[in-house]
Amino acid sequence: MRKLIIVLLVLPFLGFSQDKKEPSKFAKDLKRTFKFSTFYAAINGGTSIADRNTFTVNTGQLLANTLETPFDYSMALGVRKIARFQYENRANVFYNGTEESFSDNATLGKIKGFEFLFEADYRRIQGQKYLDQHHFLRYVADDWVAKVEYLASGFVGIEYFQASQRYKKNITREFSVNVGAAQRLSEPYGYDPLQEWLLANGNIHYTWLAIQEGYNVNFNGGGDIEYLDPSGNIVATSTEVWEEVIIPTVLEEYVVKKKEAAPLKLEYSLILGFDYYKYQKDFWLHAWGNVMPYHIKSGDDFSYHKYNGGNWVDYSGGVIFGYKINRSLGLFAEGTYNKYWNRKWHKFSMGVNYIIF
Repeated sequence: MRKLIIVLLVLPFLGFSQDKKEPSKFAKDLKRTFKFSTFYAAINGGTSIADRNTFTVNTGQLLANTLETPFDYSMALGVRKIARFQYENRANVFYNGTEESFSDNATLGKIKGFEFLFEADYRRIQGQKYLDQHHFLRYVADDWVAKVEYLASGFVGIEYFQASQRYKKNITREFSVNVGAAQRLSEPYGYDPLQEWLLANGNIHYTWLAIQEGYNVNFNGGGDIEYLDPSGNIVATSTEVWEEVIIPTVLEEYVVKKKEAAPLKLEYSLILGFDYYKYQKDFWLHAWGNVMPYHIKSGDDFSYHKYNGGNWVDYSGGVIFGYKINRSLGLFAEGTYNKYWNRKWHKFSMGVNYIIF
């Protein structure tokens, strides 16, 4: 995936590498495809949450400490070619990677042909670091649409690759429906490595799990006990510290290790969708939705069918609404909502504007 992104970012410049020779047909087609696209790289930053004073008492003495959070920042690198809808205005002269358009998630674009977005963002928010990526290539024709997409959001904890091919039927000028197939490649969501360690009463035999992971327990007599990590270091000398401090870390590391070792799973699903777009100067409504009600059962040990007890419904959608009541007053609402494998993420914005003349 990383090599693919680099190639796609470099491609716009290949058509200009030779000045004297007549460009090849491939170079001409490539230049036409990337025409009006924008390549951008930017760094943004700002102050994070304010420092906080903390207080503790040790042997009767008051100890003060200051909890500092490093400044927030983001580094964005990308290239995009997405036609703006009539209700959209470009806020900045330059792209800086902080732009968010709800319409980027729509099934259909404003124009026919190729549109694309390839963007990677590395962020630090309130001391936590995340790598977010969103890449897609979409082609819209008169009666069909195809799209490939890769989404990875460290902030919401979701990552998958999706491709879809759909037949599109225009019911009216504003409204269309589509049906087709979708293929998704992802980690085995729903897989819980701790399930195999559950006892009949619902508890987890966590000490035995820790021993299997390389920890040791030494009973020295007289109630003296030592808990050792895989390197032989003493990490606890009491059951309380072992259960409250060490075991949570052991379980977390075990789950991460097992999930990273689990194979990626490929799912084939039926996908149904609609798209509605109506624009007037004082009113606009853009809405879209997708639902995957059926998924082919593969019999794979890591299939979500196994964790969910059968088929399930995944869906996504969005709406963008604007209404200028009069010359001064206007209302707006926009947002997206997604639920894949019972993992949910969403964004929304709504409000009122009043202009004083």
